[in-house]
Amino acid sequence: MNYAYTILYVADVPASLRFFEAAFGLQTRFLHESGAYGELETGATALAFAQLEVARDSLGGDFIEAARSERPLGMEVGLACADVSAAYARALAAGATGLKPPTTKPWGQVVAYVRCPDGCLVELCTPMGG
Repeated sequence: MNYAYTILYVADVPASLRFFEAAFGLQTRFLHESGAYGELETGATALAFAQLEVARDSLGGDFIEAARSERPLGMEVGLACADVSAAYARALAAGATGLKPPTTKPWGQVVAYVRCPDGCLVELCTPMGG
């Protein structure tokens, strides 16, 4: 068994891909011609997006839409970077909602939280260890 991908269910896959590029500098690896599925260039483990109706069909049922939930869902996408303050500012400028500005944890890691326009929760953090 190996960890292959995470798929975020969103209303507008191309818009989410554009946001992640503008906010976090992640390039689109693949976008299906239908616009219903896309992936970001994130290395061996893909961060992907699927259109809500495609996701419902695949799942065979319904789910809580992140964008419609008043509060973030109980999961996050973690993105490591050297300068969390700059990454946080870039995300806000691209349209993210700031939930918690950069904070240094007791173990020395700097973390911040934003919510994307599609409702997804993203943690921006310095790498753990070294």
